[in-house]
Amino acid sequence: MPNLHELEAAIPVAPLKIVATESAAMLADKVNKYLVGFRKTVKSIAKNDPAFQGYAEPNYLVDVTCPRFGTGEGKAVFNESIRGKDLFFLVDVCNHSITYKMNGFTNHKSPDDHYQDLKRLINACNGRAHRINVIMPFLYEGRQHKRNGRESLDCAYAIEELSRMGVSNFITFDAHDPRVQNAAPLSGFDNFMPPYQFVQALLRMKEDLIIDKYHTIVISPDEGALDRAIYFANVLGVDMGMFYKRRDYSTIVNGKNPIVAHEFLGDNIDGKDVIIIDDMISSGGSMIDTAKQLKAMNAKRVFICCTFGLFTDGLATFDEAYEKGYFDKIITTNLTYQLPELKERPYYLEADMSKFLASIIDFMNHDSSMANVSTPTDKIHEILAKYNSRGNLGCQ
Repeated sequence: MPNLHELEAAIPVAPLKIVATESAAMLADKVNKYLVGFRKTVKSIAKNDPAFQGYAEPNYLVDVTCPRFGTGEGKAVFNESIRGKDLFFLVDVCNHSITYKMNGFTNHKSPDDHYQDLKRLINACNGRAHRINVIMPFLYEGRQHKRNGRESLDCAYAIEELSRMGVSNFITFDAHDPRVQNAAPLSGFDNFMPPYQFVQALLRMKEDLIIDKYHTIVISPDEGALDRAIYFANVLGVDMGMFYKRRDYSTIVNGKNPIVAHEFLGDNIDGKDVIIIDDMISSGGSMIDTAKQLKAMNAKRVFICCTFGLFTDGLATFDEAYEKGYFDKIITTNLTYQLPELKERPYYLEADMSKFLASIIDFMNHDSSMANVSTPTDKIHEILAKYNSRGNLGCQ
């Protein structure tokens, strides 16, 4: 774990506990195991010091449930004391695999259901916790981050509502527009990115990658992902290009203007490996079209890196695109629910974020600077140097 000496010199805010909703149970279990391992290595714990009560524990997960009545109504129940604890709530609003019974029918939980469960859990604390922090990797209603005409402003309202309920800190990843934090300017808001995990997965996958401006290029599939692509290209030391989505603004289909064409802006990609960087794969139609055009421009290989792999329309179109050679690999994180069949696909790689998330929780519990975990540039340079010398890629 990086900068361990800073944690050893700091006192925790309060005893740490993780409150995981059912939607994020698998991720929370991995995070918990890393936290247990981290704190076993700390040498300077004063075991009889009240400030370190409950510091090194065999488990940090809280025993909590969110049962439902037959009508579909729900409640949250804590089965252990959380008085005086520094609580980290972990929720995955995109997990559509969770079901419940309502009037004899089976319903799948929507993002609204998961958000409501989160509020129930916070409500059940009854003001007894020392501090409440919410980890929401995919920000609830994050795509509805700005108002155009007479429409709701859901994401900003949710952040404001949670802030009023007593949430001190919000932790999210690759927010569609991090400016929504302005809805609660007096609360902490940290937006983390996964470039190091993407690089790590890429380099472990291929032994013949040459990361320089002559052999590799980073592509932004639209103007919204430009900042991500600029950072990724700069830290890798390669060139960057982007696609501009030309839309038909006279027509609205499924609430948005349809894309007429993708126009490419950038240098020649002939014979280069291409890394497409974006925040999410939703239905995937736009991403596949981008990869198809890159292959038509004689790209050598196309690697797709997205923080959230939602695959809302299933995997059939991606299977077909892979068979046609439009792309070579897809890398997404495990911050949101992953389709079980996705992990079986030959083109899929997972960027595991659980250790990174455990580090974030550990540093925040000590009120230490988030710069210790939020600036991966040096780590990326380190892993690139090891790769170029064909050293061990198992760095943490």
